[in-house]
Amino acid sequence: MSKSRKILLTLALLGVCCLLALSLQVLNRCTLFAESERYIYIRPGQTSSDVRHMLAAQGVRRMMGFTLLEKTLGYKVRSGRYAIRRGDNQLALFRRLRNGQQEPLNLTLPSVRTLPRLAGFLGERLMVDSATFITAFRDSARCAQLGYTLQTLPALFIPNTYEVYWDISLDDFLQRMKRENTAFWTSERDRKAQAMGLTHEEVVTLASIVDEETANNAEKPMIAGMYLKRLSIGMPLQADPTVKFAVGDFSLRRIRGEHLKVESPYNTYRNEGLPPGPIRIPSVAGIDAVLNHVSHDYIYMCAKEDFSGTHNFARTYAEHQQNARRYVRALDERNIK
Repeated sequence: MSKSRKILLTLALLGVCCLLALSLQVLNRCTLFAESERYIYIRPGQTSSDVRHMLAAQGVRRMMGFTLLEKTLGYKVRSGRYAIRRGDNQLALFRRLRNGQQEPLNLTLPSVRTLPRLAGFLGERLMVDSATFITAFRDSARCAQLGYTLQTLPALFIPNTYEVYWDISLDDFLQRMKRENTAFWTSERDRKAQAMGLTHEEVVTLASIVDEETANNAEKPMIAGMYLKRLSIGMPLQADPTVKFAVGDFSLRRIRGEHLKVESPYNTYRNEGLPPGPIRIPSVAGIDAVLNHVSHDYIYMCAKEDFSGTHNFARTYAEHQQNARRYVRALDERNIK
């Protein structure tokens, strides 16, 4: 065999070895962790170097293969939440990132008392930070674009589970909530609201009071019926949760005279009708309790003295006073101020 042929053969063997080595780097499994999936979160402006560091930090092996693929095929970094699956090889992982194949997340909106709390919740789970959400929630022009006021904005958010992308923009998120709200108000729910003479926002406002009165879903239609009865006869709602909202202290266990005097449109002891907006983001159970309320003649209720979270209902003030005395006595016995 001539010297030149030996050189060519040697180079060919070296090429085969290089291809085999590259295959080992690119096609062999690079994720051997115990979990089925891990995730990396890529923000706008981050570089491929940042991505490689995140991958390595999540236990991805043979990063040389990723670098070779990047140099060969090119890689424009795309923001998002990406899954790293057990058993992945570098080629599968690289394609997922290069093609922007994000992994959506299930976002379950909570029934919370304030929009700042919602902003905090969202900021912990989405790319948009909580401060940006708070600013948006306090922007009257943005609220108006969505069809709400600053006071009624909590009615936009329906506590359900939604599949979203982690890097969804603020505007896209709010528009998504608007679409989900429209879908929630089916023709049946809309018909029931109209039959009561209430707008969607007014139904949600009443539901927020009902939710604050009890966590017992079975009792909520009774409570909703009582407040609707008060509205129908022109009686102030006199709802303690609205006073707590007006005072700014939901931890109050006893509502006293000084609390009832606070000047606020949310104080339903001083103002007739519904407050200007929800006092919390109510649950779906609370909203449906209003729409499917129990019609009855009770116009008073008082928390039960057993602290079960349920209530004694009364048709007359005298009967209500008896219920109230039992509850106050129970508070005193427990030294609840």
